[in-house]
Parts: sequence; C-alpha cells; structure tokens
Amino acid sequence: MSAIRENITGQAAGSGGSTLRELFDRQRAAFHSAVPDYAKRLESLKSLEEVVLERQSEIVRAVNEDFGGRARQETLLLELAPLADLIRHAKRHLAKWMKPRKVRAGFNFFPAKAQIIYQPLGVVGIIGAWNYPVFLTLSPLIDAIAAGNHAMLKPSELAPRTAELLKNMIAAIFPEEYILVVTGDASTAAAFASLPFDHLLFTGSTRVGKLIMRAASENLTPVTLELGGKSPVIVHPDFPLRTAVERILTGKLYNAGQTCLAPDYVFVHESQPEGFAQLSRDVAQCLYPTWTKNSDYTRIINRSHYDRLTGYIEDAVARGARAIPLGNNTEGCNSENRVFAPVALLDVDDSMRVMQEEIFGPILPVMTYRKLEDALKYVNDHPRPLAFYYFDYDRDRAAEILRSTVSGGVTVNDVIFHIAQNNLPFGGVGPSGMGHYHGEAGFHAFSKQKGVLIQSRFSMLSFLRPPYGRFTDRVIRFLLRK
Repeated sequence: MSAIRENITGQAAGSGGSTLRELFDRQRAAFHSAVPDYAKRLESLKSLEEVVLERQSEIVRAVNEDFGGRARQETLLLELAPLADLIRHAKRHLAKWMKPRKVRAGFNFFPAKAQIIYQPLGVVGIIGAWNYPVFLTLSPLIDAIAAGNHAMLKPSELAPRTAELLKNMIAAIFPEEYILVVTGDASTAAAFASLPFDHLLFTGSTRVGKLIMRAASENLTPVTLELGGKSPVIVHPDFPLRTAVERILTGKLYNAGQTCLAPDYVFVHESQPEGFAQLSRDVAQCLYPTWTKNSDYTRIINRSHYDRLTGYIEDAVARGARAIPLGNNTEGCNSENRVFAPVALLDVDDSMRVMQEEIFGPILPVMTYRKLEDALKYVNDHPRPLAFYYFDYDRDRAAEILRSTVSGGVTVNDVIFHIAQNNLPFGGVGPSGMGHYHGEAGFHAFSKQKGVLIQSRFSMLSFLRPPYGRFTDRVIRFLLRK
C-alpha cells in the first residue's frame, strides 16, 4: 500500500484502458446530470437481488476456488442469504428512509418550521475484503444504492475469481457510469483509495485501514472503516458450559475462523479451563468428524496465512502455552492443502503473539478469571474490539456487563449473529473501526442529512434587529434566564 502516496496511474481491469480517475470523473458527471430518485434506486436494488440469486451457483464455485475449498452451505448461509435479506429490507423501508423528517424549530423562532432531508453524497468508493468476498463487497453497495449514490467497488485481490465474477455481474446490470467494479492488485487498491470520493468504505485490517485513512485525508474524504481486532468472550460460571462451547465453536469455525467477528479468545472461570477444552474437543469432533476430506471445513486462504497461524502456535508453546488439538483425524493437515485443524491454547499470556494480533484462523486461546471483574478489567485495558460476547442468563448481570464495556457490537449468549440484524448498525470503535452501516444506519452513512429551516411570513426575529432597545433587552434576559 505504499503506492497510496504516489500519483494515480493505475488502470482499471477490463475498463477499456481508462484510468481510475477517468472512470471516477465519468461517474461524478453522470451523478450530477441525474441524481437517482426513488424509482431508480428501487429498480437497482431489484436488479442486484436478481443477479445474486440467478448466479448463486457461479458465486459458490468462484468462492470455493479462491479458498481452495469452502462449504457451499457457508457461502449460501453466510454471504448470499444475508445479502438477499439486506436487499429486501432496504426495498421495504426505502420510501420511509427517504422521507424528510420534521423536527421542532426553536420556540423563539415560532412559527418557523424545520426538517431534515436526506440527499445522496455523490460517488462512493467501496473496498471489499477477501474473507467474505461477496457479502463484504456488495452489502455496502446496497446502502449506497438506497441512499442514491453512484459507486465504484474494489474487491480483494486475494479472491481473484470472485472479484472477476463480481465485475461481470455488476457490468451485466449497471452502466459503468453508475456502478462499476474494478479489479487489480494492491497498487490498484492504493490508487483507488486516493480518488476524491464523497465517501469511502474499507473493510480489512487495522494496519491497512490506517493507510486508507491517510490516503483519504488528502481529499478530506469521509471514511467508514470496518476493521477487526480481538473480539473477547466471557462465560459466566452459571451458564451451561456445553451450550456455550457449542455456540462459540460454531461461530469460531465458520470459514475456518477467517471472520472479523469470530471469537478471538475466551474467558472462563478458573475452575473450568480443562472442562472447556474437553468439551471443545467433543464439539469439534461432532461438527467436523474429519478434516482433510471434509467439504464442510474451509481452507485457509493462502500459504502465507497458514504459516502465520502455525507461527502463532509455535510461539505460544515456546512461551509456556499448552496446545490442545480439537477433534481427531488431523493427519494430513498441512500448508500444501491449507487445511488447518483447530487448536485450543491454554495458559496463554500477553507476551505471546497470539494474544497481541488478531488471529483470523481456527486457534482459540482460553484464559481464566477468579472474579468476573478481573475478566472485565482485562477486556477494558485492551483496545476496544469489533465485537464482545457474554454468556449469562442473568439479565441484570448481563445489563451491567453491557454498561461497563465498549465494543462495536454485542451478542449475548451466542456469537457473531448481531451482524445479521438489519435493524442494528454494524461498525467498530477505535482500533476496530469507525462509522456504521447496514440497513437504515447504512442509508444515513451514505447520505447527507441536510438541516432545513423554513421561515414563515411573520418572523419573531423581526423584533430583534437593530437598533436595539428595551424590548430586545427583555428578550435576551428571558433567553438567558436561570
């Protein structure tokens, strides 16, 4: 991403040799010539839904090839189903979202009226991520379309087959001066981030997020950053441990742990780590009876990430952690086939790399606490996470935990699934990101909320013009009363 600071010279793949800036300028000119109205937005959402549903087999195949093996059901359940749900939600509520919202004008401005109108920003840039290459690229597009914008998308180069398919899908239903997908390597992404978008959304690592923000700052482009971090889990000792393990392991092992919302480490009571590890072995065995020949279990995206995960375990064990393989039949799992069998790590501490960096893989550190306050202090002493998970049927305790922690989002008594709620905003906080999208929050993110005051024929302000007199002084005393 060092090319972010260079002049824009990148070429958009498949765009007839046009530079990114030329493509951007055409989109901006098209936007100003005809801002999408309600009918245009609704038609676009319908077209997007149709192409996703019609070409779902191609999408599944492309994603599977990019990963070297990913369950068909995971792509359908975790990418396409929530994508279709988001589109339908936007179609149902779009008219209401677009309607100007009346608000009260200050009483001293009576009888003036005030309202908020929602206008599209213009041309929006979206940089997707490789781990869910369809959902994390197209879900922000839904919000951008609903808000009335034109959009340029840059899918991740680490999932090239999916990126190429998305480019062809979008080109089949939208003119490039309205919605466009560009493909290319990191230098293309760097040039893309340097365009003077009216809003830029990036999903990816915190490290690259800093570079994206730096590039956007040159144009004062507002950004939404969906990053990651270490999402913690705290299990109260009163909660049924097997239920907690089943739900945690299910969420952790989706996409082989390559999920920004995946549980990154778990806190259990000091009496429970061995029991948690044993139950984790049992549950993993039930979920995935085999590994190398199991089409339900996703491969690690590439050799580099596989070696990174291996390095985490080696470093942790060298520093005193215990590595406990989860499940049987782990023979044959290696960097060639990129099948990484899950591992629980006990006796971990902050000196280990696995506790310093986002794991993004099927490794689950298990920590212990004596008092619940100790676990909360640890969470609060570390960077604010994208997600936080708490297991406890006691509503009062759970409410107190929510009040005493800060995170991008929360699921209580399960993991991950708050992202699937269309009425909840999704986004990080601090190192895990900034800004929100999804549903109405996404409509607002890609809209300008314009405040409008409509003055009446008669205005109280006419009495407050110079030359000032006694009446003006009385009004000022009233306004400044205690």
